[in-house]
Amino acid sequence: MQKILDILSKNREIINYLVFGVLTTIVNFMVYFFAKEVVDIYYLYANVIAWFISVLFAYVTNRAFVFEKVNFGFYPILREVVLFFVARLLSGAIETALLFLMVELIRMGSDISKVLVAVVVVVLNYVFSKLIIFKEKKND
Repeated sequence: MQKILDILSKNREIINYLVFGVLTTIVNFMVYFFAKEVVDIYYLYANVIAWFISVLFAYVTNRAFVFEKVNFGFYPILREVVLFFVARLLSGAIETALLFLMVELIRMGSDISKVLVAVVVVVLNYVFSKLIIFKEKKND
């Protein structure tokens, strides 16, 4: 049991990121499917709306629960937000391009394409988040 606790403790950041990555993906899917199916928005526009809302959710949850709050003051936090959005913008552009290619060129359904592309995006977001200078929270 102690070995399991040690492994969990050593990999806490990755585990937290995966948990919040799953929650962010759920938020993204909920907004996407609501916009596409209920509001009847074109799937690429629905994807952009879902991206924006899920990035807001991801920033707040990552800053609050996953990574150490190292920046205080208006300008350092503004810089952090901009860097976070720029990194996520790159993965969002890749997501939208892959979604378009899968739907328009491969002729796969937009719903299944969205699910498949989400796997790529979660990995990209983790990699990009490591480039943003968030630091792991220290246990008090």
